[in-house]
Amino acid sequence: MSKSTKDAPPPLPEPLRVPVADSHTHLDMQGGTVTEALAKAASVGVTTVVQVGCDVNGSRWAAETAAAHEAVHATVALHPNEAPRIVLGDPDGWSRQGAREAGGDAALDAALAEIDALAALPHVRGVGETGLDHFRTGPDGMAAQQRSFRAHIEIAKRHGKALVIHDREAHDDVLRILREEGAPDTVVFHCYSGDAEMAKVCAEAGYFMSFAGNVTFKNAQPLRDALAVAPPELVLVETDAPFLTPAPYRGRPNAPYLIPVTLRAMAEVKGMTEDALASAVAANTARAFAY
Repeated sequence: MSKSTKDAPPPLPEPLRVPVADSHTHLDMQGGTVTEALAKAASVGVTTVVQVGCDVNGSRWAAETAAAHEAVHATVALHPNEAPRIVLGDPDGWSRQGAREAGGDAALDAALAEIDALAALPHVRGVGETGLDHFRTGPDGMAAQQRSFRAHIEIAKRHGKALVIHDREAHDDVLRILREEGAPDTVVFHCYSGDAEMAKVCAEAGYFMSFAGNVTFKNAQPLRDALAVAPPELVLVETDAPFLTPAPYRGRPNAPYLIPVTLRAMAEVKGMTEDALASAVAANTARAFAY
């Protein structure tokens, strides 16, 4: 694939007949304006998006964008990899906020207080993405990450909002902390990455499982097995755009308008018609985020 093809946005898919929501996207990391992204998505039947915050600035932006656009709902949080940066510092400036000094626990408390205030807003429908990431965070960052996750669970419960979980190579610890703290009424595993066994555990607990474009990847059979056993009333679809672009466009920029590609692949795995899965997913997303 030439560089120009690789950077080119994939073509518009055939529109869905039943409109659905993108349950997890990062419009602030995508090219073009919010209005353009929403129009392109709506043209193929993706009429609602959940804009997800990953740090204080991104969460403020999510809340403001949801207030300005009827089709956007917001979630606010410190991403699991953000918490250790706040506490321990980040000399390399991996995050979009550049290099950072170590702020210790006081800085994490201050950031959590900001998230708590944003979580009270009516157009903020969830607290997330929060959780654990054993892939990017080493042992030194685990304490900050877990403390942040526990605080977000408490914030979600107090405000009666959905908890949106980022779980990367941390399944057992995420499930354990949810048990220890007592899960909120609504829990969404964003970019579900567990296997079929874990899907049964989530289903029993009534947790939503949101599937992203990686369910279409060749090496993702365990994900498809999980989707196959996930109850239709607990399944959501997301882009996590600009990341995880579904096959055959893997490696090119993702955006909410590509939801139909993933949804069609999911319908095949579930042995459902496209319209039946779209109807279920649309109702589930509205239920999960109370809109």
